[in-house]
Amino acid sequence: MSKLNAIKPYPIRHYVRMMIGISFIVLILDLVISIASISMVKQQSTQYLQDAADLYINRINHDFAYINHFMGWTLANDENLSTMNTYGVNSIPFLKSNEKLHKLFAELQRNYGQAYHFFYYLENSQYFLNCAPMSIPYSDYLEVKSQIITLTRDKGVYEKFYSRWTPIHANGTSYLINIVPYYNRYLIALISADELIAPLQQINLGASGYASLVNEYGEQLSGPPKDRNLPASKPSFLERFQSSNVVSSTFSNAAFSAHMVIKFGAFEKIMVAQLLIMLLFLIVTSTLSAIMLFFRRNLLIPIQRFSRNLARINEGDEATDFKSTRITELEQVNEQFKELVSQIKRFKIDRYEQELEKQRIRLDYMKLQIKPHFFLNCLTSMYSMAQMQMYEEIESMALATSRYFRYIFQSDENFVLLEDEIEHVRTFLDIQKSRYRDAFSYRIEQSANINGIVVPPLVIQTFIENAVKYGVSRDRELCITLSVTEQQLDNGDQMVIRISDTGPGFSPEILDLLMRGEVLEQTGGNRIGIMNTIQRLELLYRHNANISFANDGGALIVLTLPKMLHPTGNPKEVLTHEYIAG
Repeated sequence: MSKLNAIKPYPIRHYVRMMIGISFIVLILDLVISIASISMVKQQSTQYLQDAADLYINRINHDFAYINHFMGWTLANDENLSTMNTYGVNSIPFLKSNEKLHKLFAELQRNYGQAYHFFYYLENSQYFLNCAPMSIPYSDYLEVKSQIITLTRDKGVYEKFYSRWTPIHANGTSYLINIVPYYNRYLIALISADELIAPLQQINLGASGYASLVNEYGEQLSGPPKDRNLPASKPSFLERFQSSNVVSSTFSNAAFSAHMVIKFGAFEKIMVAQLLIMLLFLIVTSTLSAIMLFFRRNLLIPIQRFSRNLARINEGDEATDFKSTRITELEQVNEQFKELVSQIKRFKIDRYEQELEKQRIRLDYMKLQIKPHFFLNCLTSMYSMAQMQMYEEIESMALATSRYFRYIFQSDENFVLLEDEIEHVRTFLDIQKSRYRDAFSYRIEQSANINGIVVPPLVIQTFIENAVKYGVSRDRELCITLSVTEQQLDNGDQMVIRISDTGPGFSPEILDLLMRGEVLEQTGGNRIGIMNTIQRLELLYRHNANISFANDGGALIVLTLPKMLHPTGNPKEVLTHEYIAG
């Protein structure tokens, strides 16, 4: 019977909405998974292309460095250039030295590729010529020659161009040059930007992807290969879903970098196909929902009408008029449920008795709810000490923790001796001192004669723990004060327990709720100790206990509890004889 009562009924529209909601959630999850999968594949592809680009550019950087070194060494040490600079351009020594120089750089060109071109310029004789086989158009050669001669006249040619490859433009073509000066003679290396980027353009970057060189101002020096067209000005529907990734790699000692634009449209097409599948699934689900609505009108509405009639019967209305239906089973059930009305009344009496028993159990449950609150903090503190190899502190902490939990596990009474509770609080504070060291101090003040007085267990410790949790700071020392005094009133003696600290105090919002006696929101297990303590005192003392909260240089809690003694030595009997019975 209890299992049947645990099943909560819902109207048919609830299940229809639930099916639509589940379909929508599945659609979103499929979309998220598809996007995540595509993103992961893209990242892997991008990383692969980045590695390939870095590998190629590292080789180019090595080639650039060697060529720079070779040209610098040749200018400074090769006698052929000195001879050519000394003799006339038509002299035999000049021609022989030029032939030797041509062979030297032709060999260098064979080693590093025909794309590299080498020239020398003798400023004294205004002589500019290639010193290796040349494959660039003659018109480009003349334009390059003119620009290089102009650049050599710049006083900062050494700082701007030596060991730094720089782009120049000739007749719409971008070239990369490196000028090595030595007194009045120069060696120049040149390579076309299209030739340099050509190996990267052979990598599959998608139908619309391409690789290019870009200068330091973001201007493109080389475009896609001639056999690969750029995206059309009006992309197709699927192309609108395509996203592009840009892989950038920088050359060392160069005023340009390589960019690869990756566009893999197949991933987006897969995502669109999955979306179409999920839309089909949503259509099927909507159709099923329509069918369910049809059955609701013809079958479930009579059942709902019957359910409302049963609700009136449960309220004691014997004169309810049951409308006849076309369903024989419902007519039979009408008569059977009339006989159950008297049984429901008896069930209400049983339920009332169960609520009384539940209230008695509630007190023990709230006490148990507080006990594990401190356990994990102790383990965390000892773990931190072990990491810092504070072995003596671990021993002291373990002994104090042992005393602490021995008291916790033995204190299953509703009331304990006040002196035992204060000693337990002292043990708790000693544990916190081992944890925070000089971050806080404490002082305990108590009346001379508190023997035999009993209080609920863990009440004081709960507020002390709250003060440590929210008050300890590395910026200033926290001082916690526990004061236990006795006062005499007309309605009997009372114990006044003051717990104060020098911390930041309660926040205005929390203090306002506490002063108005409203329930704190217990999110993430926070504030559960305070609320449980307030509920325990309410159940134990029946409005005879008072708790006040304030900010007075820090948090201040004042507990005013009736003074209770236990004559038999069993604190549990105090609750049994004086308060539950009373």
